[in-house]
Amino acid sequence: MSVQERKERERADRERLIVATARELAEHQGWDAVTTRRLAERIEYSQPVLYSHFRGKREIIGAVALQGAGELAVAVRAATAAADGSRARVHALAHAYLDFARRNPAVYDAIFQLDGGLPYAREDTPEPLKDAFAALLETLGEFAGDGIEPGLFAETVWASLHGLATLTRSGRLPPEDAERRVELLVDRLPRI
Repeated sequence: MSVQERKERERADRERLIVATARELAEHQGWDAVTTRRLAERIEYSQPVLYSHFRGKREIIGAVALQGAGELAVAVRAATAAADGSRARVHALAHAYLDFARRNPAVYDAIFQLDGGLPYAREDTPEPLKDAFAALLETLGEFAGDGIEPGLFAETVWASLHGLATLTRSGRLPPEDAERRVELLVDRLPRI
């Protein structure tokens, strides 16, 4: 291994450590607790080293969002692949999405609520974000119905799942009816 390859590997390792530490801190104490000073202390590097990887908290949130979007795509695809039948696939998708949001609230916020400096729904949207949406579209697109663009249909179902996730987490929807809401959503989708 060349010196350059070793330096690149060490840099990538430091970047992974920064992102993992930010995620851990955000999941346990909230995003307000994630500061460059606290991250530098936790990873035992100076703030200038941290800034050599990320210009600030916004970019760190973006890195967490990209990592989380990849994990969300994997979770949705695994759940839908294990399901048998159309209705079961949509039900599995809904549960995988809502479970991801519940288990990873800070990551979910980084993807969908916070400003990580990432472009959404554009040509230059980063691949992990496009892939997370593609994971939803792969299952939902076939249910759009005649004359309805599959992407638009998938966006609408996604918006419904996002609403369920955020309203339940904030206590605005009682959690004891969570399963009934999923059933209602899935049962009302056309062509299942």
